[in-house]
Amino acid sequence: MSLVAGALFGVVTGTIIVSFAASIGATLAFLSARFLLRDWVQSKFSERLKAIDDGIARDGAMYLFTIRLIPLFPFFVVNLLMGLTRIKTRTFYWVSQIGMLPATAVFVNAGTQISKVDSTAGLLSPTLIGSFVLLGIFPWIARGLVAAVKKVNAR
Repeated sequence: MSLVAGALFGVVTGTIIVSFAASIGATLAFLSARFLLRDWVQSKFSERLKAIDDGIARDGAMYLFTIRLIPLFPFFVVNLLMGLTRIKTRTFYWVSQIGMLPATAVFVNAGTQISKVDSTAGLLSPTLIGSFVLLGIFPWIARGLVAAVKKVNAR
């Protein structure tokens, strides 16, 4: 969907649309898990959930930010699991908005570049190749960003 938004709306408008749509959708999934599953999970796994809740209360925003920047886990799983914790909804929303923004911009940009391809020769354009290289190295860039933020927070 991010690629399509880039192709249809361009980088700036596409990024804004996808960013807000993704964050609102993530928050709706988060709230669904919180109101539909939390009580059942709490009754089955209260001891384990307490330790997770304590960690989320202490470092929840940074933990979620790290997960959002380095997408090791599918976002829908993160949304559902975070809904089972006690992280505040507004914290979940704003951290998701900021944390998903870089990847959103990269994917929307790739969609913009794909939309400009009008022949097979266009598949080898430097801009399109650069967009896909950026997609490939983004996890390492994100890891470096997270390390820098943690270093600043440790001071």
